[in-house]
Amino acid sequence: MIRNETIWITGASSGIGYATAKTLALSGNQIIASGRNREALEKLAAESANITPMICDLVTDSQDQIYQSLSLLTTRLDRIVLSAGDCLYLDIDSKDWSCTQSVMDINYHGSVRAIQAALPLLEKSTNGHIVGITSMASMTPFTQAEAYGASKAAFSYFLAALRIDLKPKNIDVTDVMPGFIDTPLTQKNDFSMPFLLSPQEASDRIVKAIEKRNFTAVFPKRLYWLFKFLTFIPKTWVKTNSPKK
Repeated sequence: MIRNETIWITGASSGIGYATAKTLALSGNQIIASGRNREALEKLAAESANITPMICDLVTDSQDQIYQSLSLLTTRLDRIVLSAGDCLYLDIDSKDWSCTQSVMDINYHGSVRAIQAALPLLEKSTNGHIVGITSMASMTPFTQAEAYGASKAAFSYFLAALRIDLKPKNIDVTDVMPGFIDTPLTQKNDFSMPFLLSPQEASDRIVKAIEKRNFTAVFPKRLYWLFKFLTFIPKTWVKTNSPKK
């Protein structure tokens, strides 16, 4: 059981971040919950006296600004959980492909900036831990998901390499790769999402994974094995999932 830790959670105004912040706070941890939606963060803070909201925009705020905001609230971080993210779909017939940049800005660059800002505070812990929420979407290509899948694949690789470089500092890195979670992002989808989990179900699995400090955590397993199977039939997958003309 994770208790008596100081944990920073990004993307805490909704979905996985909200549920995970609440779960860890109710377990006796001090949670710094960040996001852009002040009203949602205040609602979250009302769930537990252990939650402190922090307004933060990982895209527009500089690394120094983020560090200063954190330093006003704590002198040490034991863990950070990076769940801030967005999903926009690419229309290849449109002249505007800017979604590839905006999704990368938050899902990859924003999370990397958060890690850089938090690192000095993590180094003050006896056993720091970085938890990045990526996605199983990076395992298998989906129509119009170029921006989202690429951003999560980039972040997943970054975490894997970072794990090696942070070993001498005694900071662990965990890559959490969930499947479909019922969040405001996925509620916009107009396609079938097999093995859909609630944010609380996802949070419970995330907490168990970070307790073990696993390198990676993938859930639900049924979806993982389905995606693994699809990697062996790429031509069939592309043919059956291509958009109809």
